[in-house]
Amino acid sequence: MPVTKIKKAVIPAAGFGTRLFPTTKVVKKELFPVIDKDGRAKPVVLLIIEEALSAGIEEIAIVVQPDDKAIFKKLFKRPPSAALFEKLTPDNQKFSKYLVDIGDRITVLTQSQQEGYGHAVYCAKEWVADEPFLLMLGDHIYTSTENKSCAKQVLDIYDKVNHSVIGLTTVSSELLHKVGCVTGTWQQPNSILSITQVSEKPAIDYARENLRVEGLKDDEFLSIFGLYALTPTIFDCLEEDINNNVRLKGEFQLTTCLDVLRKRADMTGYVVQGKFFDVGMPNAYLQTLVDYRNRE
Repeated sequence: MPVTKIKKAVIPAAGFGTRLFPTTKVVKKELFPVIDKDGRAKPVVLLIIEEALSAGIEEIAIVVQPDDKAIFKKLFKRPPSAALFEKLTPDNQKFSKYLVDIGDRITVLTQSQQEGYGHAVYCAKEWVADEPFLLMLGDHIYTSTENKSCAKQVLDIYDKVNHSVIGLTTVSSELLHKVGCVTGTWQQPNSILSITQVSEKPAIDYARENLRVEGLKDDEFLSIFGLYALTPTIFDCLEEDINNNVRLKGEFQLTTCLDVLRKRADMTGYVVQGKFFDVGMPNAYLQTLVDYRNRE
């Protein structure tokens, strides 16, 4: 079967950001500033979009709450006011044009009710249509230790296997309650994994019994990195949960649907050569501000 190139990316950004309250009462966490290597203060979502573009993505959808649609459009679809533009340095005037050019590739979608991450992804179904797509967390940014971006690494594996790929990293047992985890058998040691189970925030005892992966240290596990190359079949799995009101902790989850997708079709895990920076929690955001600016 010929491989369909992934040209679209989806960035869910419709959560409430409760862990960063009260700032998120007025500023979406996806718009928090992070200082890039060039010293420019960029909103998180722009860094995510630049990651996607670096991987060859052509179109990007951002899923937001209805009340937030205008602010995301203002960032990417509209130039600054004449008064502001005149006060910008020539370099920032040029960057303003760059933002509007990026905006030509962006569609802003809405999630009318906040019913979980899986539901937010499902809101992109019609826009994605019958194509594979790159899914990117709205509160993670990345840096690669290779000569290609983290997103490009995941898409290159997809091109090879022609089925869904989940980016992976290692995590210690004390963090299991915060992450989705996988297990499986290595196709290429410490790099490419044939996934046999996906589990959302597993208990430590369960992980030790069921999620061990050969070659990892004791109490070290494979967790989800935050980059996914997914076939459109994931929308069928999400739709079934939504229609049957299958929730976990009151919300429609992506991870449980990934395990359903895994049962229906092959699924590969890839240990990304790079690091993610989490801006979704106060201490993690603070550390990101230091580490991302000073990355090599």
